[in-house]
Amino acid sequence: MTKISTTDDYAERDASIAINSYTTVLRRPSVPHEVFATYWRDVHGPLCSRIPGLGWYVQNHFNREQDAHLWPAIDGIAPFDDYVLDGGVEIGFATQTDQNAFNDACPILFADEQNMFAATIAYALPKGSTTLVDRVADPIPNEDDGLDRIHVHFGAGKTDPARFATFMRGFAETLAGDPAVLKVRLHQPDRYDNANPAPPAPNVGHDVPPERAQIAILELAFQTPLTRRQFFASELFQNTIEDQKAHIGHVAAFAVSGVYTYVRDKTLTTAGLRGSRPAQLIERLGAANQIAADAKTLLFTGAL
Repeated sequence: MTKISTTDDYAERDASIAINSYTTVLRRPSVPHEVFATYWRDVHGPLCSRIPGLGWYVQNHFNREQDAHLWPAIDGIAPFDDYVLDGGVEIGFATQTDQNAFNDACPILFADEQNMFAATIAYALPKGSTTLVDRVADPIPNEDDGLDRIHVHFGAGKTDPARFATFMRGFAETLAGDPAVLKVRLHQPDRYDNANPAPPAPNVGHDVPPERAQIAILELAFQTPLTRRQFFASELFQNTIEDQKAHIGHVAAFAVSGVYTYVRDKTLTTAGLRGSRPAQLIERLGAANQIAADAKTLLFTGAL
């Protein structure tokens, strides 16, 4: 059972991720979703986990079959046109040296993207991201933990980008102050430039329309969808609506179907070592021998 604390806040554990990136992913339409999700979790995931320099790697899988109330419709804030995603990825580093090492080695990773991704957009977060509150105890989830998790993407639109950024920080702080919101993590990436496609993966789309060049992302978690809906009706949230209309141009919300952690604090998780689904089996059966030192040596080197 997912452990949630009403008194403890685990947000500080994310401070070691000094440099971050948030990548949106869209699967190839010809690849069935289950095949895509399995490949991403158990083939692509362990490959990425072993790239030198990596300090933080988390896959957030999205569910396209969303409920009708992920985020309130607000007059004056338009939905992003034709914006469908299958996930959002965080790849982070403790230092610039670590990021450079990763960048030097990652062509082997980017060559794999064309097998399941139609489009990936890597938004750079050179100053990292900010976790304002996190009441979920598990630092390395590898599952659908039963919580109601959403990622909400906001676009500055025709509003002032600097004021948009300032508003989003204050907005996140406001949401984090309500006990109904179990997690608030804010990503405020640099403006995306189509002239410098990222990541430079071959045969994968990397362009965005103008309204998705300057964005911010809020990762939110609630106990249940009903808790989320009641929060949107609360006085605290309703009091933010006029400011939202003044500073936000576009919005889209995505339901999270699972969170899978492969690297934290420069250390492979069992999912990073073996794959996400094998890690779930190892935990379910208590197969401690599968993550013992001799097994890890065999897996890494092919010898004992």
